[in-house]
Amino acid sequence: MLSHSAIWDAIDAAARRHGLSPSGLAKVAGLDPTALNPSKRISKDGRGRWPSTESLAKILEATGESFNDFIAMGGAFIQASSRPAPALPLLGLAQAGAGGFFDPAGFPTGDGWDEVHLPSPGDPGIYALEVTGDSMLPLYRDGDRVVVSITEQVRRGDRVVVKTRDGEVMAKVLARQTANVIELHSLNPLHPPRLFDMKDVEWIARIIWASQ
Repeated sequence: MLSHSAIWDAIDAAARRHGLSPSGLAKVAGLDPTALNPSKRISKDGRGRWPSTESLAKILEATGESFNDFIAMGGAFIQASSRPAPALPLLGLAQAGAGGFFDPAGFPTGDGWDEVHLPSPGDPGIYALEVTGDSMLPLYRDGDRVVVSITEQVRRGDRVVVKTRDGEVMAKVLARQTANVIELHSLNPLHPPRLFDMKDVEWIARIIWASQ
């Protein structure tokens, strides 16, 4: 598992390995010279500010390091808890109609159940956001809460939260993503699709749970 301080330590370590300061590494990677400065690592309200996935990708490209080497040589892993991740019983809908899987009250029972592991609440890349607006109706209503993961891989068709470099944060459906552009759709047909250059996107997080 990665921590905020550990990922920045890994960036500093990568800079030192290549004889650079954080500012020098930022320049080599094609970033704003101040993008990796210590002053940019904490927001004005005191919360840790994570480097964007685009910044990390440019750092890896500039240094020629793989992500695994970047993590390993920077010591960015912290010891994971020995406590097992919580899991829920899992059964396919096609099987659920057969007998022997539920007791009379509807609780799971018997053999044949698989398990699905839930993300750990201690993961710093998982947090909750409250929905505002109607662009994702009828699935997400104004005031619903969604849990997102910044570390989950996103794929076409996923429901995501996107933050642009202009400060706009939106819940959308990922319709298409290339190296240069991203296309986002709303579930509400009254809201047109949005198209952004990837350079204008700060981060993308996958919605993994929602209150209803």
